[in-house]
Amino acid sequence: MTRILDELGYYLLPGAGGAGPAGVLDEARRGEELGFGTAFVSERWNIKEAATLSTAACAATTRLRVATAATNHNTRHPLITASWATTLHRLSGGRFTLGIGRGVPGLYDLFGIPSVTTAQMEEFARVMRTLWSGGVINDYDGPLGQYRTLYLDGNFREEIPLGLVAFGPKSLALGGRAFDDVVLHTYFGPETLRRCSDTVKRAAVDAGRDPDQVRVWSCLATIGDHLPEEVRRARLVGRLATYLQGYGDLMVRTNDWDPAVLRRFREDSVVQSIPGAIDRVATDEQLRHIEELLPASWTESAATGTPEECAARIRAEFEHGADRVILHGATADELAPIVAAYRAADTVEAQPIS
Repeated sequence: MTRILDELGYYLLPGAGGAGPAGVLDEARRGEELGFGTAFVSERWNIKEAATLSTAACAATTRLRVATAATNHNTRHPLITASWATTLHRLSGGRFTLGIGRGVPGLYDLFGIPSVTTAQMEEFARVMRTLWSGGVINDYDGPLGQYRTLYLDGNFREEIPLGLVAFGPKSLALGGRAFDDVVLHTYFGPETLRRCSDTVKRAAVDAGRDPDQVRVWSCLATIGDHLPEEVRRARLVGRLATYLQGYGDLMVRTNDWDPAVLRRFREDSVVQSIPGAIDRVATDEQLRHIEELLPASWTESAATGTPEECAARIRAEFEHGADRVILHGATADELAPIVAAYRAADTVEAQPIS
């Protein structure tokens, strides 16, 4: 029987959403067919609304776990989020994980939404678990706002995993003490991955939790050379450049990169001329220019090369502190040769020594 790769995940509709949301159905089925353990849904405020995509993915599959990584707790009433998660948890037979994240402050400012705080995310986890266990919260006045009553159903005894996309030390520690899955960011090198994983596990221990029950997910850009060069450049350079647009200071600080490079990137006339997310609208000519602005060391943490080289890079993430690995930036079909190479290494390791 083919082994289910519970230690591996992938993203549905990676990036800006590809050809459109309908593709989530085939991508979910294909990922299940390849043996992935978890399919992740990220949210963009265009055609990637998390509740809709997660439901579609669960309905299209029978075994695959589906997780948001991430949606934001502050864009829906807490009762709506708790009800959505419970509904999908039951609809899928317990295959749903609700994952939240801090989001992009610039977008919040643009849309008039208050920024997310660490205290809010911790309180959100407590409130969700109270509601899912049948509890009632009266006269709430706290980090999430003011509510006269928060209540769903006194008979609920739902055990729905909670995930957190974490970046800085405060969020990482929060993940360790209050969440079940902690998803790291893309382009974390081995040293950064190890440090982040240690922070999560140490916080779990300090909170009296079993650190082995908190799963740390590496989010590994996986861009094999079986893809056309222009596609590889868009996935590798374009995606990193988009992150630098949104929260470059945090990326640089977390990885201990040179802030002067980020400053030159931001001041570059080509970068400034691109109207929107670079990975969505930049031309290949513009990406070639941006590639020259960024040190090769900033993309070295990605899995690149042949399928076999990518598979080896995935396995190295476990040595660097990851419990599980998300193959990021490619569709299930694009990841198929890499998954095959990963499985082949499984077979080699299982061979008896003669």
